[in-house]
Amino acid sequence: MPLSQDFLWGGALAANQCEGGWNEGGRGLSNADVLPYGKDRLPVVKGDVPMLKPDSSHRYPAQTGVDFYHRYQEDIRLFGEMGFKTLRLSIAWSRIYPNGDDARPNEEGLRFYENVFAECHRYGIEPLVTITHYDIPMHLVTEYGGWRSRKLIELYKRFVSTLFHRYKNMVKYWLTFNEINIMTSACFMAAGLIFQEGEDRYPIVYDAVHHVLVASAWATKLCHEIIPDSRVGCMLNAGIFYPATCNPLDVLAAQGENRKHYMFSDVQVRGSYPAYVLKEFERRGYNPPFAEDDRQILQENTVDFVSFSYYSTRVVEANSDGKYDSNLLKSADNPYLEREPWGRFLDPVGLRITMNEIYDRYQKPLFIVENGLGAPDTPDETGYVEDDYRINYLRDHIREMKKAVELDGVPLMGYTCWGPIDLVSVATGEMRKRYGFIYVDWDDEGKGSMKRSRKKSFGWYKKVIESNGEDLD
Repeated sequence: MPLSQDFLWGGALAANQCEGGWNEGGRGLSNADVLPYGKDRLPVVKGDVPMLKPDSSHRYPAQTGVDFYHRYQEDIRLFGEMGFKTLRLSIAWSRIYPNGDDARPNEEGLRFYENVFAECHRYGIEPLVTITHYDIPMHLVTEYGGWRSRKLIELYKRFVSTLFHRYKNMVKYWLTFNEINIMTSACFMAAGLIFQEGEDRYPIVYDAVHHVLVASAWATKLCHEIIPDSRVGCMLNAGIFYPATCNPLDVLAAQGENRKHYMFSDVQVRGSYPAYVLKEFERRGYNPPFAEDDRQILQENTVDFVSFSYYSTRVVEANSDGKYDSNLLKSADNPYLEREPWGRFLDPVGLRITMNEIYDRYQKPLFIVENGLGAPDTPDETGYVEDDYRINYLRDHIREMKKAVELDGVPLMGYTCWGPIDLVSVATGEMRKRYGFIYVDWDDEGKGSMKRSRKKSFGWYKKVIESNGEDLD
């Protein structure tokens, strides 16, 4: 069968990578605002080096993003021109609750997203909202220690309740936490964790994991109660780990690596920690910080669908740490695949394999909410980019996606490519790593006009959507 007629084609953005306006409209400081560009970025992202406020010796790309805050009408009009059925975007927590623990929400921030959603609906675009996409008010980091504190569950419940009540007539598709499995490696960026010298990180990280999983279940519960026709999904950084060889030790190592990531969605889809995780905790002498009603909340509030990002697969070799590090996920070499400019393997077939594995595991509808090629583009004097390499990448992946649906029977709700307009790379802070169908005149040094222009891929993706994925040439 071909893709369903209500298949949700579109694109995906994140507030911390596109929005800017970091000190406007009553917004408070967030962790994204203090992720620097350059060599210090990765240590800050991981929580190894504390950076609690901006300083004069660094540039902070998220503070400007690509100025979606002021240009959202123009950008959404272009998405409408491409025929988007949905737009995945996120909400900056500190735009709604500037400090995270404020008594009342910031009306100007609430109104901004209301305007954004209204603009989407004007073009027939259904918003798909990620509640938390690598975004936490810095006050919650400095005052409570980020998600290491259970206090954040209650503050998160207040935040999401505000969103659901305000936007219940505008948004019916929600994701709780972006790439939830990345919080164990990008600890500050994803969970607001900063480590002191000599601290045992394991219990701190997994306390935070538990708090986030419980908060996600609460959000699911509240969303279903406040917006009865809503659908709530989890969101995983996906792309399976292959064993380097058929040596059973490599196969076992790959299984273990995959489980490190599936443990999050196992809880969100099945409602409890899997046995393999509990045994790992036992070996570590670690006990999750269960409160009285946590087990019930997790069990009774599982997600409606599983969404995920897919950029690449990885390879695991027993007794090896891996040779490459892509978005903080290590991999051994894969002699059968080429790599893109930032080192990730190009593996369209891996998308089909990953889709089948996730569906076999959960038997829930899937949603591909990120897939794209980051590449340096060279525009002509008008801003036009002949980006056949991006078209080829997307074509190959969409073909394999369709095979998973049409030949394997995987139920798929939609596909939102990352990012339909150039934006700041979360991994490197670069603009040079461009994903968009729309070129933005802005560079790694924070210079340019911010002018938008259509790339060749703009017209190609418009045709893909018009044909519901049938015309990929």
